[in-house]
Amino acid sequence: MGEVDEVKVGKDVLTLVSESVEATRAIAARLGRRASAGDVICLEGELGAGKTTFIQGMGEGMGIDAPITSPSFVLVREYPGGEGRLPLYHIDLYRIGSVQEALLLGLEDYLYGEGISAIEWAEKVAELLPGERLWVRLKYWGEGKRKLFFWARGERYLSLLEEVREGCS
Repeated sequence: MGEVDEVKVGKDVLTLVSESVEATRAIAARLGRRASAGDVICLEGELGAGKTTFIQGMGEGMGIDAPITSPSFVLVREYPGGEGRLPLYHIDLYRIGSVQEALLLGLEDYLYGEGISAIEWAEKVAELLPGERLWVRLKYWGEGKRKLFFWARGERYLSLLEEVREGCS
């Protein structure tokens, strides 16, 4: 991935600078190819930081053919996985006003379901999230560039993070 510069690494943290939308999608696609049932990917970042773009890349890696769009007005979109893969639950909590609203939405059914949950604005419901998860913060870093901060919590996510790291070297 020639368009990604590794900035900082640690066992449970990885920071990358993506030089383009395509590079961001490629990072996420690598993650999507390795995602397993019950995985929870939490995305944080200001409007326009690239959260939906990241999830589009995950979907590509999962073999999802349908266009992935922001579910801001419906809150959750479910995409069946391609070629026998698991479904992707694209959850956007931007419009959620409280943890109670997220519970009424049935968030926990997705988090502990059979698919992969990718959650935009996950920080709004941090107390509902499983202790083990992968957290991704995206930050605008100049014209077309994004800085991606990954934090892994739990052995499963340390393994995923290592695979992302290997794909960027």
